[in-house]
Amino acid sequence: MLISGRVLVGSGVYLEDGAVLITGDSITAVGPRAQIIEQAGADTPHVEFSGAILPGLIDAHVHLVFDGGAEPVSGLQASTDETLLRDMRDRAEQLLLSGVTTARDLGDRDGLVLRLASEIAGGRTPGPHIVSAGTPLTTVGGHTHFLGGEVSGEAEIRELVRRNVSAGAGVIKAMVTGGGLTKGGPKSYESQFSPAELAAIVDEAHKAGVPVAAHAHGTDGIAASVEAGVDTIEHCTWMTSTGLDLRQDVLMRIVEQGITVCPAVSPHWRMLPQFFGEERAAAMFGLVQQMAEAGVHLVAGTDAGVQRAGFDGLVPALSFYSHLGLPTSTIIDMATTQAAAALGLSGTTGRIAPGYRADLLLVEGDPLNDLGTLGAIRAVYAAGVRHNPGTVNGEVVQ
Repeated sequence: MLISGRVLVGSGVYLEDGAVLITGDSITAVGPRAQIIEQAGADTPHVEFSGAILPGLIDAHVHLVFDGGAEPVSGLQASTDETLLRDMRDRAEQLLLSGVTTARDLGDRDGLVLRLASEIAGGRTPGPHIVSAGTPLTTVGGHTHFLGGEVSGEAEIRELVRRNVSAGAGVIKAMVTGGGLTKGGPKSYESQFSPAELAAIVDEAHKAGVPVAAHAHGTDGIAASVEAGVDTIEHCTWMTSTGLDLRQDVLMRIVEQGITVCPAVSPHWRMLPQFFGEERAAAMFGLVQQMAEAGVHLVAGTDAGVQRAGFDGLVPALSFYSHLGLPTSTIIDMATTQAAAALGLSGTTGRIAPGYRADLLLVEGDPLNDLGTLGAIRAVYAAGVRHNPGTVNGEVVQ
């Protein structure tokens, strides 16, 4: 049982002097301290502190196969599968100890993330619950082709989607445009799949009950993703060959169709003006603000694993949205309830309520007043198991 001065039980809503009762891996009761103590019994072991209890955080865009260094692709290609899996275990633990209890991995090699997810689910490795895309679909020689997902034509597309789903993928990743990670590949603004091919990806995934996440930097690719009916758009930077172009008609359809956007903001977003220039960076920031103001469902993600994006950076990345002026309660929702909904987990995690998985974050201070206190972690509970920053072994709290 956990007792705290504040328990976040809704969007921007604290239960003061509250308690959370955990049984096994689930939350069984939430309510005022006296009520929960009476329900649990005075002899039930408990943890009491003066900070806040929040739902565990969700990073909706990570790449556990990459190391977050200057040359993540080179690091990947130089590693055997077993070496890579060992390193991925460390990265998963970094995520967990930074407060992330659920992560969506959007790019795998040889099913390694699915293996890791199985280890974590079985309690053999500490880490967040992982929703994995398996092998991302790309064109021949296309963005992230080195992960093994090259497909040509609708038959190959449908077959790879089926293989991913059969292996346990909870989302299908489509590389709709190019990206900077693939040297010599298509430019970030350039589209890769035809409309018919995109439609085949979405159709095959949806027949299996699995959502589609579209990597789309380019405006044309964003428009094609919306037309195909994808479920989330990753990055959504509205790039063209000559600059940036947010199309209002496409933006309106994103809102109308309920498509979620994950901007995948780097923990080091403050450095972007150094790479793109002050004017272009400000314009890119402004596009995210326009999407938020238009009513687009935004969720938090870091692109952890790519250049300069480590696996402990979700809280620094969230500060980007404070910079845009979004309310703190909204930002926390983006990393909890809204992200859970985007991942198809809205009935499982992202809230502190009976029946939900006991994914909890204990922090000192008041995150609704100061978002930075999300980094002042006292403990992380993943499926009822406590993990303390700086440690590797959890203890089950009943």
